[in-house]
Formats: sequence, structure tokens, C-alpha cells
Amino acid sequence: MKRRTFLMSAFAGTAALALGVNLYSPEFSLPEDSEAKDYRLLFSVLLPVILDGALPDVTTHKLAAQNRTLDAIKQSIAVLPDEQQTELFELLDMLENRLGLLVLTSSMTPLLMRSPAELTDMLETWRHSYFALLQTAYLGLRELIMASFYACPEHWNRLHYAKPELFKS
Repeated sequence: MKRRTFLMSAFAGTAALALGVNLYSPEFSLPEDSEAKDYRLLFSVLLPVILDGALPDVTTHKLAAQNRTLDAIKQSIAVLPDEQQTELFELLDMLENRLGLLVLTSSMTPLLMRSPAELTDMLETWRHSYFALLQTAYLGLRELIMASFYACPEHWNRLHYAKPELFKS
């Protein structure tokens, strides 16, 4: 067997396997409606990586901050323009889909099964990518998570920011 034939057959087999895994849908799958999905699990995986150093050190406080931020993300998505919501939902669907992961990250391993170091490497690759689409995906996810985290007044003290007081006349 020639080397080129072997490489092409390996590539075709991998592509067929990826397509088969992507098309497989078990009976217990969730509804595919974007409004019904809030992507809470996906964001809970990305939060500690993007907010590294900003989250509290105490476990209970850290979980409370993450849950509050996840709620704020849902609220932030709700006020985005329809076009941006559509683009964001397409990106999130690709990140939850194995074929989409293969295209975006060159790996079919679900994000939930990746270590924080692997997730950091993935995001840094997007950040410094030559493809503007990957840079936009990185910036969009980062800005959404950061804005949602710091939109919560209880997180302002880590920035040494105090809410302005209005003068009463």
C-alpha cells in the first residue's frame, strides 16, 4: 500500500467516524431549541478558565460566584440583538457538538472532559489564531463571561470599586 493511499484512507475513515458520531442522537437527548437550552454546563466549564484569579478562593464562595455569573450570562444573552444571539448560539452548538469541536479545536474530546490547562491552551490558540473567526469567538466568549461576572455588584470589591453614592438635596 502506498503512503498516500494509506493517509487518504485514514483521513476518510476519521471523517466518516466523526460524521457518524455527530449524527448519532440517543433517545434521551434534550430539545434542540436554542431558547430551551441555556448552555449552563458549557459555561460552567469555561468560567474557571476565563475568570482565573478573579473567583474567590473559598469553595462555597466560588460556587456561589459561578452560579451568580451563570445567571448573569443568561440575562446578558437575553438582551443581545437577535443577530448576535444567533451567532453565539451557533458557536455554543458547535462547542457542544463533536464535529464542531473537531473543526474548532482539532479534537473531538468534549470540553467537559478537558483539563483546565487544555482549555486554556485552546482559548489561547483561538486568541492568537490567524483566522479572524476564531479570534472573534474567543473575544465574544471572554467578553460575555467577564461582563456578566463584573455586572454583579458583589464582585466589585475585588476591583476595589464602590458604587457611587447619589447626593440628596
